[in-house]
Amino acid sequence: MRLDEARVAPMEVAEIAPELLALLGPRFKTIPVLNIFRTLARAPKAFKRFMAWGGYILSDANSLSPRDRELVILRAGFNWKSGYEWAQHVRIGLDCGLTEVEIERIKAGPEAADWGDADRALMRATDELTSDAFITNATWQALSAFSEKQRMDLVMTVAQYTQVSMMLNTFGVQLDEDLALDPDLCLSR
Repeated sequence: MRLDEARVAPMEVAEIAPELLALLGPRFKTIPVLNIFRTLARAPKAFKRFMAWGGYILSDANSLSPRDRELVILRAGFNWKSGYEWAQHVRIGLDCGLTEVEIERIKAGPEAADWGDADRALMRATDELTSDAFITNATWQALSAFSEKQRMDLVMTVAQYTQVSMMLNTFGVQLDEDLALDPDLCLSR
């Protein structure tokens, strides 16, 4: 984590406007509202648009498979040193077919042993986007097994989780109570 405490304090659920809570769907009627949503609710208009765009990225409209999407999100979160993002998406990644071994290997990146060509290309593209905001011709070609729409969704997914990581890191969104910080992301400053 970049910060040991929130710079922007999460709202209490009772303070959040009902129409914003409704955007979270029925899931959060049975589990606590996550700190990311309680924090972003402080900017209601932005929160509404954030939920719409993030909803696309995490939906079936995103043409990447859930496993590929989570591989990309985890690599972007790790590259941006977002402890919150990593912790949330480890759990989601496991539900989407990534193994614990693969999740640990994501930290080592595309050059780690045992990646298939498609996984390696997805991570290399993610690394290029998070370091230079551009996928090289060689990596674009390595992504040729993916459709044009999938390659577009790859870029949009990395862009979304770059934005999310920047907000989480800068606002100091702290881990929800049921999460543990990965030791490789202990970066308090």
